[in-house]
Amino acid sequence: MGQEITDLLGRIDVDAFARLVQAFDDPDQRWFFSGQGRSGLVAQMGAMRFMHLGRTVHFVGEVSAPSIRRGDALLIVSGSGETPVSTGFARIAKAEGAKVVTLTHEPAGTLAGIADVTLHVPVGESKQFGGSLFEQSCLVLLDSVVLGLAQQIPDAHKLMLFRHTNLQ
Repeated sequence: MGQEITDLLGRIDVDAFARLVQAFDDPDQRWFFSGQGRSGLVAQMGAMRFMHLGRTVHFVGEVSAPSIRRGDALLIVSGSGETPVSTGFARIAKAEGAKVVTLTHEPAGTLAGIADVTLHVPVGESKQFGGSLFEQSCLVLLDSVVLGLAQQIPDAHKLMLFRHTNLQ
């Protein structure tokens, strides 16, 4: 598994990854995360990590999530890039004036055609079950963005621990 992830990450387009990182430049921008199935679980983990950085983050479909508006951003994790719910959310976000970012292994798919920023996650053959390689790689990629942002924040680790455990 580790070798498959390493090989895939070695095939990530450096410029496309830089555009993904740049999409998160504004610390005051509201972010919405989404994905269906296991991709949705990855999106939820990514959203939580960004929240730990102090970002305003919501997961689409949660009862406390507000409506997306102009100036907001939506990140969708979708292997196929064709999931009807995800493409529908992307169209709504664009119509409202929000930025759309996607991680997908189908760079020519419907979702990539809607998105302002697309990171192609080049999944090939895998010995793993189902879409595991895609999902694992997306989480590592989102963690990489978080790590880069955290390095710009004094005492980021201490703040993360506070945000993570403040109900104890």
